[in-house]
Amino acid sequence: MGRKPASKAAALTRELKTRVTEAKFQELHAILKHSTHSEMSGLLRAILMGQPIKVLTQDQSLSNVMEELARIRTEIRSIGVNINQITRLFNLYPENHRKEFYAKTAFSTYEALQPKIDRLLTLVSNLAIKWLSE
Repeated sequence: MGRKPASKAAALTRELKTRVTEAKFQELHAILKHSTHSEMSGLLRAILMGQPIKVLTQDQSLSNVMEELARIRTEIRSIGVNINQITRLFNLYPENHRKEFYAKTAFSTYEALQPKIDRLLTLVSNLAIKWLSE
């Protein structure tokens, strides 16, 4: 399925050719590499038409933090699943000695959760200081 033809007012009918210095070309190429445009012609057209150019940047210092946050989230989730399974077993058996065993198991699993939450709160606090400071 083809696209609709552009109206005569919006049609790109005229071609422009120009030359630039190597320094200006490298500058435009760097902008193109980080922008949402896929081709140089689209970038130049946007510049000529006075449209805003969106430049995408990535803070490399956050990559490690984001990986650690994702890992902590996965660990906390798996610990939560384990506690849910132990709780199900606790409620399944009416004998007191089994309930006591599963309660102790759930508590020890819950204790393993505390260092993860402490680390998570430390990371979030550091991010808040970095991003919310004025």
